[in-house]
Amino acid sequence: MTGPAAESSIAVLGAGSWGTTFAKVLADSNPSADIRLWARRPEVADQINTEHRNRQYLNDIALPTNIVAYPAVADALDGVSMVVLAVPAQTLRAQLRQWKPLIGQDVLVVSLMKGLELGTDSRMSQVIAEELGLPDRQIAVVSGPNLAMEIARREPTASVVACTDQEVAVRVANCCTASYFRPYTNTDVVGTEIGGIVKNVIALAVGICEGRQMGDNTKASVITRGLAETTRLALALGGKAETLAGLAGLGDLIATCSSPLSRNHTAGRLLGQGLTLDEVTDRMNQTAEGIKSAQAVLDAATNLNVSVPITENVVAVLRGDISVAELGPRLLARDLKAEGAQ
Repeated sequence: MTGPAAESSIAVLGAGSWGTTFAKVLADSNPSADIRLWARRPEVADQINTEHRNRQYLNDIALPTNIVAYPAVADALDGVSMVVLAVPAQTLRAQLRQWKPLIGQDVLVVSLMKGLELGTDSRMSQVIAEELGLPDRQIAVVSGPNLAMEIARREPTASVVACTDQEVAVRVANCCTASYFRPYTNTDVVGTEIGGIVKNVIALAVGICEGRQMGDNTKASVITRGLAETTRLALALGGKAETLAGLAGLGDLIATCSSPLSRNHTAGRLLGQGLTLDEVTDRMNQTAEGIKSAQAVLDAATNLNVSVPITENVVAVLRGDISVAELGPRLLARDLKAEGAQ
């Protein structure tokens, strides 16, 4: 692997809102680089290449001309030094098994995904390591307050690049440093990933509260206690408290729980308004990872004997065990204790 010099060719696999936006960040950061974007549907690849737009996900946002889209993943991966993964978390393992022969063993792999795998409770970096046979130092994750549309509009944001090897984290950060996108680095991959995963579940809860027309006191309480249970789980898995107090924890949680651009917040609000889970899924054209990962988060917490009452009750709503009307009173229904007590 090379040092922190600029990459000449980078593949981004997944042309949804965040994958396309991150390709834009890479292209803006490296105007002379070859940024390849794999789009599953040929018509999307054609639109990106001819109009420099991805209208389904980013409306009229203009994309840099050094982004070239490919409908064939082999063409996107040919000869690249870095692969960025931006596919739905629950499809990652099966896709990596197909793509493994196309990904070189010296390639750096970067995960944009924020989910836990159902059935294994594996974080995305763990799935990547298992399926591609790569050491941890070749796998990085990007997380933080990453509302794609705001970043695509070049509205200033900060984020986190995490890798067990600090030099590799810096290498990735160098590739995605734009005038509007400021990456910080750390070596706490566990804490960074858990912050990005659990905040989706908390955002569902906040969205449900909003859909039920509950006020800002309720939402602020759920966000704050949601951060507490996220931190408990991260610490139990080996993460660091300071990570959860930073961009990958508190920062991402605030953005996801507060913005109408958040898919998980939107999904929760629709549930709170009385739509069924199937109706919410039909209404949205993007994946709300909290819906997919909530059960895996609860399973992981249960296995570690970590209390996650908000997650537990969101899962109960998603399974149909309780109604959205019952959720509110349950969210803070723990035994009385000091605020800092675990």
